[in-house]
Amino acid sequence: MPALTQGLSAAQRGLLGVLWGILPQARLVGGVVRDLLAGRRVADIDMAIPLPPEQVMASLRAAGVVAVPTGLSHGTVTAVVEGQPCEITTLRRDVQTDGRHAVVVWTDDWQQDAARRDFTINALFLDQAGRLYDWFGGQEDLRAGCVRFVGDAQSRIEEDSLRILRFFRFQARYGTGEPTSDTLAVIAQRANLLAGLSVERVWSELRQILALPQVMPVMRLMAQAGVLAVILPEGVALERLAALESCQPPADVLLRLAALTKAPAALATRLKLSRAETARLRCIARAGAPDGPLARLKDDDTAPDILRNLLVDAPPDCLMAGLWLCQAQNPAAAQVFVALRQRLSALDVPVFPLAGRDALALGVAPGPAVGKVILQVKQWWRQGGCTASAQTCRAELARILGM
Repeated sequence: MPALTQGLSAAQRGLLGVLWGILPQARLVGGVVRDLLAGRRVADIDMAIPLPPEQVMASLRAAGVVAVPTGLSHGTVTAVVEGQPCEITTLRRDVQTDGRHAVVVWTDDWQQDAARRDFTINALFLDQAGRLYDWFGGQEDLRAGCVRFVGDAQSRIEEDSLRILRFFRFQARYGTGEPTSDTLAVIAQRANLLAGLSVERVWSELRQILALPQVMPVMRLMAQAGVLAVILPEGVALERLAALESCQPPADVLLRLAALTKAPAALATRLKLSRAETARLRCIARAGAPDGPLARLKDDDTAPDILRNLLVDAPPDCLMAGLWLCQAQNPAAAQVFVALRQRLSALDVPVFPLAGRDALALGVAPGPAVGKVILQVKQWWRQGGCTASAQTCRAELARILGM
């Protein structure tokens, strides 16, 4: 096994040992080679092979390896060895593209397959003897921190406009310094093509960009190239995101998105965020609103009671994110919001201790009256800072009922 693969985990090396034993002509490709060369942790193993996918599946299954036809139309089979997956894709060349989808045919020409890839640092192959195949200068670009399209940037973008967003993601992870002005100019000229992509693909890439450790440099580049205006037509507040990042919050995708967008609800609908993502984005935006209860909160003796009340209606992580937004929008009060986050982290989520059965047990007839009287007790409980015990709440219920 190549010395370079010592950077893989033991399980990943075991996976490769099995697969190269069955398919010796396969080569590692793309991200795994790039990250091994860069000395980074490898998340996924991908291989390429000059055999049709049906033959790959047959060879794997004959050797007792699970083979899943995850993308036969694009030549991809997923092999699974002791829980470790590896995508094995037949060498391809494009015969037709429309900016979103490609019609491909199989080939046995490795360089032809490399030529259809997006960036030079992703067009790298490594065989089991340790030979590196690099037709477009990817290894040199990786060392130089240069993210460069394979061949002509305009052609690569017109083949698949999602490559614009991928460019910024890879620039943030592997680039050093500014991209070339020629590359940014081509991206700016073709940014409108992003409007033709499915919102699911756009959100998938945007989510990964927003998860990066340092997000502002790439966001400014995306704004400069006109990309943000296309993918976030609801409007962006770039300086609000910059202010948030200056507070050094955790790299929270939805917190960053709440800071960036001017219309979280509309954006969530258009990008088809999941139900959970939509709820959390809207909750963070409400919690961090400049005129919201968190923004008006002081670090005094009333703070715990107010925070407990807010915890009744919103998850702790949303309130914590809201406090980061408040700090970004009011840096003069930064110490207040730091202290409030500490207070919030020390609080348990309060749970109202009564239910309808408590009213029934005291003789309230089933029906609307049960909910009404329980709500009265809950309001009293909240006014007291959400700390009254079940016994004390039952006593208040009895008092309201005149008992």
